[in-house]
Amino acid sequence: MMSSSILTGPTLLIRRFSVHRGRRVRAAALLASSLPTAVLAQAAGSEVPPFGAGTLLQATLALALVVALLFLGAWLLRRLNGGRGFGGGGPLRLVGGLMIGPRERIVLVEVDETWIVVGIAPGQIRTLHTLPKGDLHGGGDGEKHFAQWLKRISERKNEDG
Repeated sequence: MMSSSILTGPTLLIRRFSVHRGRRVRAAALLASSLPTAVLAQAAGSEVPPFGAGTLLQATLALALVVALLFLGAWLLRRLNGGRGFGGGGPLRLVGGLMIGPRERIVLVEVDETWIVVGIAPGQIRTLHTLPKGDLHGGGDGEKHFAQWLKRISERKNEDG
């Protein structure tokens, strides 16, 4: 019997696989024995060639093309959407807002011909008041104006009830 250190190539593979039982192992051994010894030697000794400047330039240009296609797609979507942002064409419009704490806000939302005063806190959104659409008078800072309007509405509600 021959020593396994003398055997090379497909013969060594067959001897190693013949120890195991099963059809899959035999099929793999048969496949390995059908490959020429030169192919096995080439696969074992092959090294990965270094990247050249051409390969690096090609990858960079491909990446730039993909990024340019993304920007072109976003630009086309904006043009087809009539210049509006995504979701800006619906019936909702934010009229104003007021920060009343570090994580709490009161906002005025316009839905068709109705204004809804909404309180927003972490994990909660509550309707505080609903009223018909009106005009916000006065100039200056929008948050100050909204605060004055909200104060008038709350005083009016307290007088009524």
